[in-house]
Amino acid sequence: MSDYALALTLVFVGITMLLSIRQKLGLEKEIVVGTVRSALQLLLVGYILHVVFGSRHPLLIMLIITVMIGVAAWNAGARAKRVPRIRLAVALALLCTETVTMAVLLGLGIIDATPRFIIPVSGMTIGSSMVVSGLFLNQMKRETESSRGEMEAYLALGATVKQALAPSVKRAVRSSMIPTFDSMKTIGLVQLPGMMTGMIVAGAEPIEAVRYQILIVFVLASAAAITAMLLGFMSYRLWLDTEGRPYG
Repeated sequence: MSDYALALTLVFVGITMLLSIRQKLGLEKEIVVGTVRSALQLLLVGYILHVVFGSRHPLLIMLIITVMIGVAAWNAGARAKRVPRIRLAVALALLCTETVTMAVLLGLGIIDATPRFIIPVSGMTIGSSMVVSGLFLNQMKRETESSRGEMEAYLALGATVKQALAPSVKRAVRSSMIPTFDSMKTIGLVQLPGMMTGMIVAGAEPIEAVRYQILIVFVLASAAAITAMLLGFMSYRLWLDTEGRPYG
């Protein structure tokens, strides 16, 4: 794509701005900030990946993945920032998910052990897991508000923290995973995923693009399950304050 063609894509930003102004949504500032930040961040990442792909140094790969996990954990943790150490729990869940995913992909030789494969797949895995974490935290916040009395009653009767919160955690885990599996049911019929579309536009054969997309779909489904269940397991006690009452 030429610089001129890329510049023309600002037409879509202009349409969004006009609609916001016309409907008096007040989103103009967010649109401008989002447009500038996304463009700068992507350009910066592009230059960084150019260097990393050229050097292929393992420490650089690990550094990039660590930054991805840190940013994702900070962003997802904002959904429940009142809960102490929740960002640490999210980071550990993302780290475990990334470790398991890469161990399987590299151990079975499904992808090559090169930055060109590891970093993009890691980015998609961590990004999807971040969304799952955010959904889990949102649901748990609603659970601690709506089921607060039930939880306190269980605790007052001598139930353990796990026994008192188990129904809510189970519902939160399920709720956070549903969007991933719903998208699996309609993929290819309602939407053509980004990776597949990008490969086709870049000149790859459609069948080859589909093979890689199937790989990513299965990876993201597994990552969603691992992340949600790990986060649920690790965050039981975090949802109680210093007096042993559920946050809400």
